[in-house]
Amino acid sequence: MSGPFGPGVSGTCPCGGGTEGLAYAVCCGPLHAGDRPAGTADELMRSRYTAFVVGDEAYLLRTWHPRTRPERVGLDPQTRWTGLTVLRTERGGPDDVDGVVEFVARWAEPSAGTVGRGELHEVSRFGRWGGRWLYVDGEHG
Repeated sequence: MSGPFGPGVSGTCPCGGGTEGLAYAVCCGPLHAGDRPAGTADELMRSRYTAFVVGDEAYLLRTWHPRTRPERVGLDPQTRWTGLTVLRTERGGPDDVDGVVEFVARWAEPSAGTVGRGELHEVSRFGRWGGRWLYVDGEHG
């Protein structure tokens, strides 16, 4: 992994999931390591956001439905993901087969000596296949 957390990640998980202030090692870390799958669409979306933060392209590809998955994600090492706000979820629970999570992810990127900032607003669709949640696709708003 690359990014601000890198190997041996320590500190608070950037996803803000569950109880605020959970350590990466008990929040998204086990999902990234393959120790356990996401239990809900929301948990998968949060772990995918964290994968962007830590630069874990392999996890992003592994949790993307094969029908819509690109060959590579192409993470930009200059982009720093700076915050996540989940706006709503529909379905996506442990007993559901599909779900929707709407979120805003904030980013910052240095450019010619200044720092550009922006937001990615997405309504993501998720599905369960073989007992695992996978990202299907998303619409940007």
